[in-house]
Amino acid sequence: MRDVRTFFLILAAAALLPCFGEQAQAQYKQPQVAPAAPLSGVSYTYRWEFYGGLAYSHFQAGPQLNQGSNLGGFDAQVSRFFKPRWALEGNVRGYYGTNGVVPNPYGIRGPFVNEYLFVAGPEYRGPSNEHLTTTLHAMFGGAWGRFESALHDQQGNKVPPQALGLYPNQVAFGSVLGGTVDLNRSAKLAFRISPDAILRNYSSSGTFGGSGIKTDFAISVGLVYRLGRGQVR
Repeated sequence: MRDVRTFFLILAAAALLPCFGEQAQAQYKQPQVAPAAPLSGVSYTYRWEFYGGLAYSHFQAGPQLNQGSNLGGFDAQVSRFFKPRWALEGNVRGYYGTNGVVPNPYGIRGPFVNEYLFVAGPEYRGPSNEHLTTTLHAMFGGAWGRFESALHDQQGNKVPPQALGLYPNQVAFGSVLGGTVDLNRSAKLAFRISPDAILRNYSSSGTFGGSGIKTDFAISVGLVYRLGRGQVR
């Protein structure tokens, strides 16, 4: 009898075990975690965009040179949007590096050169979504070229830049034509790629007016920060 009673007790426990499992499962509710959505607040109604990045430009520092130079530097841009798609943009750039020269008896081979551009103009916002936005810009202003800072012979005497095929130091017309691609990282922060064509009109004599516009390729990469949301309509 004792064995029979034990058998029925085990059978009853086995029958009730699923009920206890279902009750415990019903009492425990897995917490609901909202998915992260860092781009949910992206909108293009900000008044201001500030950009800073590292820059590259291919440049030919003289009218008689066959080889150009690869210059590195900085690119700083600020845009004030008056409409969701239209802004006024200002841009300052600096490029630094060395440039080859024509064969010469002075022992000068790759002198240091640098250039600054100060330009401004309209900017138009193109196709955009929460992940990225594109813009086009056309900016005009001045280019300040400095090509004589390292032009000294072995005795320390000043060498004229024309003897090396270089431009003299001067301020000339400059223009930046291109655009940007911004990859949004949050509502206010984006990673920017900015490819451009740079137009310059340097003169071999150093006089303003130039000897013909030359076009070179430039690109920069950096970060954009937006301010003043909700003010552009």
